[in-house]
Amino acid sequence: MTSQLTPVKESTISAEHLSSVLQHTYKLGESVYCKIFRTAMNHLYVVTTPTTKYVFRIYTMDWRTRSEISEEIRLLNHLKLNNIPVAFPIADNQGNFIQSFNAPEGERFGVLFSYAEGKKISALTPAACLNIGKAMASMHKLTKDFELSRTDYSGHTLLINSYQKSTKFYGTTSEEMLFVDKASKYLIGQYTKVKTDEVRHGVIHLDIWFDNMHINDDNQITLFDFDFCGNGWLCHDLAYFMVQLYNSRKSDETHTDNLKHFLKGYESVSKISQEEKRIIPFLAVSIWFFYLGVQCDRFDYWTNIYLTEDHLKRFISLIKKWMEYNNIAIPD
Repeated sequence: MTSQLTPVKESTISAEHLSSVLQHTYKLGESVYCKIFRTAMNHLYVVTTPTTKYVFRIYTMDWRTRSEISEEIRLLNHLKLNNIPVAFPIADNQGNFIQSFNAPEGERFGVLFSYAEGKKISALTPAACLNIGKAMASMHKLTKDFELSRTDYSGHTLLINSYQKSTKFYGTTSEEMLFVDKASKYLIGQYTKVKTDEVRHGVIHLDIWFDNMHINDDNQITLFDFDFCGNGWLCHDLAYFMVQLYNSRKSDETHTDNLKHFLKGYESVSKISQEEKRIIPFLAVSIWFFYLGVQCDRFDYWTNIYLTEDHLKRFISLIKKWMEYNNIAIPD
């Protein structure tokens, strides 16, 4: 056995060390306490002072470049400046938003964010859905025709690339992966038929669901976790929220009421074209497949102990129910 340093693929930075770093790097006062909240796609720490809470995100190795993170920050500052309810980045004593850490596996980046008021609520109410619709539409009015130097979400990005990532983990021969392959090829064809002049384009969040928003006692919404933000049709955000709303329904009646209020809230701020309404069901399937690819691609960093054949079966069964609900039939 030699004394040579053993390579590390993923490390967890000490919360105690981070407390000291943040205390000296930001104007947070004399007492700063950090606690790990979650080590998943990225590592999140809750930062507490006697008066305020924050969230510090440390991006996993080789997940986002400094340039990509800068673009996320540019978007969030644009939204904050225009009073969109988002958790926003906070600059340090030198005016910098991005911190760099010399971790064992290499350079990693970190950003301090404001703490969103309220809490996560999975059992959404009609009143909350109304305000989620308003918040999303208000964001879209600002991000329409906006552009980031980040991912362009297209049929190829969401379907072809993701299928290739999924097959590296699950292979190609199971009933579920044969379905993903067949459905992806069909959906790519649907993308080519879209009347793009009737579909709004701009910057999208792509991950708006209950886990990425806090709701306060007055049903006011604060959005966060823009890690997947990029360029694409704005209705991708509608599609992903709507499929998540459907999958988390308690009953058909509550789902219908929540969906009605969500769409009412959205269209009270910004109208949804008929073409956008037409394509939302199949966009939702595309994003669903995209996140399957993300899960598989980031397995080594995320410790996805649930990522099994059984998970794949349940994952595909959910999207098949959505497709049936929206009368999406894949031709033989």
